[in-house]
Amino acid sequence: MDMNKAFYPRKEDVVAGWCHIDADGKVLGRLATFVADRLRGKDKPHYTAHTDCGDYVVITNADKIVLSGDKWDDKEYITVSGWKGGKKETAAKDLHAKHPTKLIELAVKRMLPKNKLSDKIIKKLKVYAGSEHPHFAQNPQVVELEIQEPRG
Repeated sequence: MDMNKAFYPRKEDVVAGWCHIDADGKVLGRLATFVADRLRGKDKPHYTAHTDCGDYVVITNADKIVLSGDKWDDKEYITVSGWKGGKKETAAKDLHAKHPTKLIELAVKRMLPKNKLSDKIIKKLKVYAGSEHPHFAQNPQVVELEIQEPRG
């Protein structure tokens, strides 16, 4: 290998792994930053910004996620349809009650860069409300997060 040449991985060179994260008792924002970096491949030494070199991430127990402070009541998710009067505001606890996986999906998606590659990257995120998931055949590596517990 010539030391004067740089190595840039192509999408054909990248072998994506699978990892499994249990979200039980984890803080939403800290979990989402870890997952976003893992999906992009920023934890690998051959990270390249223009190539999808990240892993697939399976998150279970999304219904047991924790928000710190008063964010269950204060945090609002806003959607706008484009029609007059089409603005809808939903509190985090209401969104969590209706779609338990949506909080994690939105948090991770909004932490990814806003480009064409992020559409492909977000498809590698698999979130499930319970402890069961259908990805046992991929033999995902269990990842324990060293995330601090919520302060309040």
